[in-house]
Amino acid sequence: MAPISLAEPIGRYLSFEEREEIAILRAKDKGVREIARALGRDPGTISRELRRNAATRSGKQEYRATVAQWKAQQAATRPKDSKLATDDRLRVYVQDRLAGQVSGPDGTIVAGPTPPPWKGLNKPHRKDRRWSTAWSPEQISQRLKIDFPDDESMRISHEAIYQALFIEGRGALKRELVACLRTGRALREPRSRSRNKPQGHVTADVILSERPAEAEDRAVPGHWEGDLIIGTGRSAIGTLVERSSRSTILVHLPRLEGWGEKPPVKNGLSLGGYGAVAMNAALTASITRLPNQLRKTLTWDRGKELSGHAQFALETGTRVFFADPHSPWQRPTNENTNGLLRQYFPKGTDLSRWSADELEAVAYALNNRPRKVLCWKTPAEVFEEQIRSLQQPGVASTP
Repeated sequence: MAPISLAEPIGRYLSFEEREEIAILRAKDKGVREIARALGRDPGTISRELRRNAATRSGKQEYRATVAQWKAQQAATRPKDSKLATDDRLRVYVQDRLAGQVSGPDGTIVAGPTPPPWKGLNKPHRKDRRWSTAWSPEQISQRLKIDFPDDESMRISHEAIYQALFIEGRGALKRELVACLRTGRALREPRSRSRNKPQGHVTADVILSERPAEAEDRAVPGHWEGDLIIGTGRSAIGTLVERSSRSTILVHLPRLEGWGEKPPVKNGLSLGGYGAVAMNAALTASITRLPNQLRKTLTWDRGKELSGHAQFALETGTRVFFADPHSPWQRPTNENTNGLLRQYFPKGTDLSRWSADELEAVAYALNNRPRKVLCWKTPAEVFEEQIRSLQQPGVASTP
């Protein structure tokens, strides 16, 4: 064993004397919190010390101060090779989930837009971004435990992935891959938070307070949230998200015949693709592909594109409810999903150019990302479980 240093460390690190005290108290069968109180340290510090720096050569964990000091010094040695730089298999897995190509359910690659060259700046303002599978570093980190449950070498923290992208000299991942992160930032930034009257089509029977209580706790599938993401030239894409599984459906809203060829008529039919008539038709076509039991309610914002909600409810059997004015937090799942979709459909771009197949490919990519809220399962996996449960004999169905 290499010689150890007993030099006094910086205050936030344990000293050799503290490690000797931990070893003595541990030998007396003292608990983590009691040791922490005796040393004036946080219990988490003591717990990590006992887990990381215990001697294991005898086949069981025994805490000895000299071994713990040597292990701590070895772990603190710098510079240190990045795990992504030394493990090719892990690096390929991370790069494929972060920057892999978007494909449809049949495996066909969907190229998406051609973005401008990356110049090391933040995401291009109101310009196209490259479509990629775009799993977040945390999704990648946690999914490794599911995909490789018995392979401890296939483990990496999300912070290590962020450092490989943001810190110069870590070297394992190309810097331009920051464009595949949802924010597209070239530099890390501190998290910041940004800071009407009801429309005539929102009557007392369709306000949010009238929504069934079962929709609130997400225990029962079939309750959806919806909205539009808007592009230039009155283009839009409809978004539907199931509250329980977080499964996403993108509604294709092509412009109607005559758009751009004649001036708009006051109080006439909207040709932009998301007028009330076109919206009802497209939304009905999308949601009726689902089993009856999985289309119970739909919560929308106050937009007039769904002013024909009574006809929609009659045709689909899906009850529509409207959130309160200026209250996006009442549709949290949909708002979060719309933020994810802006990586593929940035503000200030024409959304009418994308076909229904291309929208399906983006939805497929989103539904096959693992989600923390689903214990790192994908929305597609959870949605599949819901459908299977409905097909079991004896399961009550909703007409």
